[in-house]
Order: sequence, then C-alpha cells, then structure tokens
Amino acid sequence: MHAPPDANIEDYGAIGDCRTLALVSRFGSIDWCCLPDFSAPSLFAALLDRERGGCFSLVPRQVQAVDQRYEKHSNVLTTRFRCSDGEIELTDFMTIADPAMAHHEALAPQEIVRILRCTQGVCEVDAIFEPRPGYALERPQLARLGEGHWRCPLPRSAAELRTTIAFLPHGGDTLHAHVSMKAGEQHVALLRSPPAPLAPTDSLIAHAQDKLARTLQWWRDWCRRCSYRGEYAEPVMRSALTLKLLTHAPTGAVVAAATTSLPEGPSGARNWDYRFCWLRDTSLVLQGFMDLGYSAESDAFLRWLLHATRSTRPKLQVVYDVSGDALLDEQVLPQLRGYHGIGPVRIGNAASRQVQHDVYGEVILAACEHCERGGHLDQKEDQLLAGFANVVCDLWREPDHGIWEIRLPPRHNTHSKLMCWAALDRTLQLHRKRHLPIDARRVAAERDAIRADIEANAWDASLGSYVGFYGSRSVDASLLLIPRLGYLPARDPRVEGTLRRIMEQLSVGGLLYRYPPNSGYDGVAGTEHLFAICSFWCVDCLARQGRIDDAQAMYEHLLRLRNHAGLYAEEFSVHDARPLGNFPQAFSHVGLIIAALSIEAARAGAHPDPAGG
Repeated sequence: MHAPPDANIEDYGAIGDCRTLALVSRFGSIDWCCLPDFSAPSLFAALLDRERGGCFSLVPRQVQAVDQRYEKHSNVLTTRFRCSDGEIELTDFMTIADPAMAHHEALAPQEIVRILRCTQGVCEVDAIFEPRPGYALERPQLARLGEGHWRCPLPRSAAELRTTIAFLPHGGDTLHAHVSMKAGEQHVALLRSPPAPLAPTDSLIAHAQDKLARTLQWWRDWCRRCSYRGEYAEPVMRSALTLKLLTHAPTGAVVAAATTSLPEGPSGARNWDYRFCWLRDTSLVLQGFMDLGYSAESDAFLRWLLHATRSTRPKLQVVYDVSGDALLDEQVLPQLRGYHGIGPVRIGNAASRQVQHDVYGEVILAACEHCERGGHLDQKEDQLLAGFANVVCDLWREPDHGIWEIRLPPRHNTHSKLMCWAALDRTLQLHRKRHLPIDARRVAAERDAIRADIEANAWDASLGSYVGFYGSRSVDASLLLIPRLGYLPARDPRVEGTLRRIMEQLSVGGLLYRYPPNSGYDGVAGTEHLFAICSFWCVDCLARQGRIDDAQAMYEHLLRLRNHAGLYAEEFSVHDARPLGNFPQAFSHVGLIIAALSIEAARAGAHPDPAGG
C-alpha cells in the first residue's frame, strides 16, 4: 500500500462549501479538513503530521506527470495523473447547500465528493481512509453499515463514507483498498457529516454526478456577478473565488486563512492559528468584493458584526470566531509534530486579547464603502458606527499593538493613528449623508488632532519619510496605505519620500518585508520573510503615482509566484520565494484584487485619491 508523499504548502488546492475547507494535494490526498466549520477540530491533519494526523488519499501508482487545476469559474478541483500504463482523473469538491436552505446552511449535511475516472489505459490506485478526529487525539472505530457504507464517530456528531471502492478495515480505525481501473471505469467516494440518507432511486455515481453539475452551476452563477472585465480577469476571479471559500456563509464572517500553524520560518516561532475572523482582514475582503460588484457579502458581514460585537460593544476586539465568540484562548497541541516537523501546533490566538486601534478604521471604511455603493444601514447599524467613532475619539492617543500584532508592550504605531484618522474622517462623511448620531464638532476636532499628532511624531524630516512607530527611524510597509486612505495624495512629496525609503529598506528581489528584518520590530524571534500583501500595497501606491509600468512589472512578478492552482500563502521565502505561512491566505488574495483594480484605474486616468479632511 503506497501512502501519499509529504506535500509542501505549494502542492495544495482548496475545496470548500463556504462553511469549511479541505486541502487536496497534487498527489491525491486530502490532508486537512475541519468539520463542521473552519475552527472546529480537524478530521484530517496529515498537513501537520503525516504519521498521526490522518488523511483520505487516492494515490495512483507509477505517476509520471500531474496536472491539478480548477474547473473554470469554480472551486471544483481536478487532478490529472499520467501513469506508466494509462491516465486517471480525480475530481474533488464540496457541495453547496441547496438555495432553498440559504438561511439554514448550518443545518444542511456537509459533503466531500471524490470522483475517480480512468480516461486511458490501465491504472492502479491505492486508497487510504484514515480519519483522526479531534486534532488526532482520537482513533475512531469505523463501523461497517453495508456494502461500501462506513460510519465514523466524531466528538459531537458522526460522519459517513459511502463509496464504490471496496475498502477493507485495517486496525479498526483505517480503511485500505487497492483499485485497478480500465479506461471508462470510475469510482466515487462521498464523505458526509452528519449522516443522511440518499434518495432511494439514487445510485452513488448518479448522486455524485448530479452534485457535481449543481456545484459547478452554483459557482459559475456566482462568478457571473463579477463586474471586473479587465486584463487580469483570470487571477482576479480566482482570488475572488478563494475569498468566497474563506467566507462562512451562515454568519457572513471571513476567516483570515483555513489553516493553523503553517510556519512562517524554520524555527516555528511564528506558528499561529488563522482560522478566525480578523475585522481588519474581513473589512478589506468586503471592500474587494464590493469593488467587484458583490454587495450581498457586505450586508451579511454587517449583520454578523452586530451579533459578534455584542459582548465587547462599543469597543471592538481584533478577532472573533465565526460564531462571534470573543476569547480565543491560545494553546499548544503536543500530539501533532507540525508541518514537516516544525512545531508547535497552536490553536486559538492570543491576539484576541490585544489592543489594535486600526480595526475601527477598517470597519468604518467598509461601512462607508457599503453606503457609497447603494447599500443600506439600519438604525442599529448607524448607532453601532457612531459608538465606534466615539471610542476612537477616546482612545486614539493611547498606544496599541498595531496591525502586525507585535508581542511587545504597546506603542504608538503610525498605521494605527492613520486608521483612527480615517475612521473619524469617514464617520463625518457618513454623518453628512445619513445624520449619524454623533457630536460632529467633537469628531472633526479629534480627526484634526490626529493629523497634527502624526505630522509631529511620525514624520522624520531627516529621513524624508514617515516612520513605522513614534520614536523609530524604521519604515513599515503599512505606510504604503497613506494615499489609499486619502490622508495625502499619492504624488505628495511626503508619500514619494516614504515609498522611496520603503523600497530602500524593505525591498528584496521585487518583494517587500513588512518591516525591517532581524530588527526585533515585533518582539518575536526567528527569521522574517517577504509579505505578500505588502508587495500588492506597493503596486497600488505605484499605480496611484502614475508609475504604471513599474506597478505592472511588480504585479506580474507576484502573479508568477502563485501556486499551480492560483493560490497564495501569507509570505514568500526570502531565499527562493516559496510560500510560507497559513494557506490560502485572505490578505494575500484581497491584495491581488486591490492591485489589479488600481492598475486598471490608473490606466483609465480614473484614480482620484479618496477625499480626506
């Protein structure tokens, strides 16, 4: 029996149902899946420990070449293997809840469907079904319910495997099979949780084909709503599809990434759990969706925000679970060794206890954009935004942990001050249009005081640049957002000087660090690598300055660094540009969309800076 080989981050495609996500390697193995949602305990975690984590693999023998890609305008993943004596095709997807269940997605069964078809010659396939629920703490006893029908107990539910593959039990907690297939033959495997009956007239193959057709149609209908038709339509659409995969449909929250503890470097010091909703990331994602013509997602997020912040209101926490839970206690799982043995494996995230003032700006900017595009805010949402503005007026003078979640004592981070300024600036815009219940005179005075504070403490005339935090002489890539926020025009000498300094200090091989490496900037030991979204922010800034050729060259370099399925992790290795960090990463994909739209606007001469106060 041939077990699947160890895969690297770049070897995976993602499938999902807008509730959770599974990673499928180019070798035919599902190595990561959490049920029923993104932050639930894993069912398969070979990604974090090949021996103990568990997987569901369909691995052909004597493979000579592999081509894995998505079916056009969908999140249906097809892997084609050319073997020594034939060719075989593996189609993987998760079904989407019936539209009639649109408001009850959490109640519908979740299904992973795998269709294996021999297209030429003869192929041999080794199949392994090895569930390890609860982050591999459990080795469940699999119960055979009938021909090709197995039940797997889960901590709070159960899953069932229905398949045409003749699996045999191995040790009670694993199924093995060897399959020989000739051209035209196919096998199907359906993993469903919780168990649910098939229609009495359905064969398993007919059921799978029907689900495939429905799933393809759902994704393609969603793609047709995209308004972008520019030069970069293919990568923009793939990034939008990836962001939709990271959306939790029952609530409207968007998770930062689908995984935990994929390392940002060889030490594992920056192994974090990203399967939660950072307000910053989600707000940027929703602005990206709105730019592409998707408005329903922002409506859903604002409804979720009202629910999620009920326990912390009027203050905002940095990150919440998709269900709205506020405290995400961080702990280490000793039973999993980590990706390629690089531990620790962490679940939860201590950033939930941090103070990061920029989140107010991100949320208010998203709400303002929502209204600008014809979206509706009700009275409760008006009051919510007014409350956030009042909090900003009270706290902006205090230090915080900032966008990069430094694990050092709070300090005065320039990006946080800029976002507080933007929060009050956009609140005033909303007030002029919607009469938000605020003291407009106070909000305007505090907004102007923030600008004065930034100019007095963040501008370093000797460097000709803004600095990352007060008292520092280092830049920070988040300063590239100054023109996007409307704080200064892109061609302002201070912006040009800051960009020049960032390129001098942070650029390597056409990509950017988020802050100076090996400088102790964030208080975490270990090598720093190149951050994807920072490079996309640079593209945006260059385009706004009219440096379109430079922007396009950098953008196309970034496009070449996507993996075979068009996906990004969080960072690129400074040594060889291979992906590092959790995957797929929402921040990286929304950066791609922002940059593409910025280049398009610059070419059309339609790139006015947002109006600032």
